[in-house]
Amino acid sequence: MAQSDPALYDGRRVSNAAPPSARVVRTLERTLRLRDMTLIVIGVVIGSGIFIVPATVLRQTDGAIGIALLVWLIAGVLSLLGALTYGELGAMNPEAGGIYVYLRQAFGPFPAFLFGWTLFFVIGSGAMATLSVAFSAYVREIVALTPLAAKAVSIAMIVAVMAINVVGTRSSAQVQNWTTAAKVIALVVMSVLLISGGEGIAGGGHVVWPETFTPSLLSAMGVAVIAVLWAYEGWQWATFSAGETVDPQRTFPVGMAIGTTALVLLYCLANVGYIAALGPADAMASPGIAAAAVGAVYGPTAGKLIAIAILVSIFSAANATLLTAPRVFYAMARDGVFFRALAEVHPTYGTPAFAIVAGSLWAMVLAVTGTFEQLLTYVVFTGWIFYALGAASVFVYRRRMPNAHRPFRVPGYPLTPLLFVVAAAAIVVNALFTQPRQALIGIAVVLLGAPAYLVWRSRSGPGPGQAAEPPTVGVETRRP
Repeated sequence: MAQSDPALYDGRRVSNAAPPSARVVRTLERTLRLRDMTLIVIGVVIGSGIFIVPATVLRQTDGAIGIALLVWLIAGVLSLLGALTYGELGAMNPEAGGIYVYLRQAFGPFPAFLFGWTLFFVIGSGAMATLSVAFSAYVREIVALTPLAAKAVSIAMIVAVMAINVVGTRSSAQVQNWTTAAKVIALVVMSVLLISGGEGIAGGGHVVWPETFTPSLLSAMGVAVIAVLWAYEGWQWATFSAGETVDPQRTFPVGMAIGTTALVLLYCLANVGYIAALGPADAMASPGIAAAAVGAVYGPTAGKLIAIAILVSIFSAANATLLTAPRVFYAMARDGVFFRALAEVHPTYGTPAFAIVAGSLWAMVLAVTGTFEQLLTYVVFTGWIFYALGAASVFVYRRRMPNAHRPFRVPGYPLTPLLFVVAAAAIVVNALFTQPRQALIGIAVVLLGAPAYLVWRSRSGPGPGQAAEPPTVGVETRRP
């Protein structure tokens, strides 16, 4: 890209003219359009959960069909409220790093750093490790693999996704679009075929709706909603790529809203398909509910085909993870509170290549050693602390900058963000009460980042987000 190209920052035109001896500092280009953002939201959420979790929800609601579907709808609406909230934040402040940036500006650099620290060492890398191990497990459904070969397949998947994301955001987005479209089509076709061919509820005698809502039933619904919110988790990660979105004031909030709404419809449709094929009793007794449903209607051979759809789904989710999470590491490094190399943008590919490779390598270590299972058990719930704080940032922004330009305003403010914050807090409180030991260990693991923050902060000079020059978008600038 020509170094004389001007850049727009905050409505002002910034010249790139600088002494020839100055060092080039490359920034990320805006290449993601509405379709890309929408499919990132869908792709990062749909992994293997929708093929497994519905059985758990049916068990928690005693097989009441209407209640189970209502749980999926409620959790979906709560997710949509959060997506709309982040839509306002992303349109107002479309920087790479998303939630990290909102936390930094609303609550200070320390909680923002702890979020990025945890994302790098546990949540993001653990998610990649989990997906890679699940990928090899479903490959085993097609071909036999030794334990060593299974680990090699896991590593190969991470390497493939890493390579795709290093060579270009645009190419990675294209892969994301195709793989997400494939798994959405597969999910819709599967659901329609199950509904049309299933006889699981033909005989009647099933509970659709309870006669009364007892306290125990309401409590079970609350637990089930929390479980389903876990299944919906991932749309928040799209905020990390706001800095690479074209026309973010419009594209980002619309993409978040469309993507999350589509997820709600897809998940409800899939649940109806499973129940139609198996009936609630057999559905809640089937850990691999998708394969069981397809097998029950179209035979065992067709049931195995679901493994191929899940492989595509897992690969798509892994690609979306690397398309988003490394942008947080990139933003942290630019703030001077993470490994400096992670702030570099590749001169040819225009991607945060070092950030992508670093996160991928650590995910490989976790996948090979198996330590990600224990780490995620302890730490993954803490992500919801940061999701709640990220959404709560909208209140801080509104109070501190009441007259700031907001291209998109979350509808129903303040109730909309408040409901999402309460739902996220419920997940955290539930973890503290049901798994207090694991939850406290998880918080301790997160706080291990405090010494690292102090070290990096002492070396970085100005505090995070306080650099002397404004960030630029999609151009090369020179810093003396």
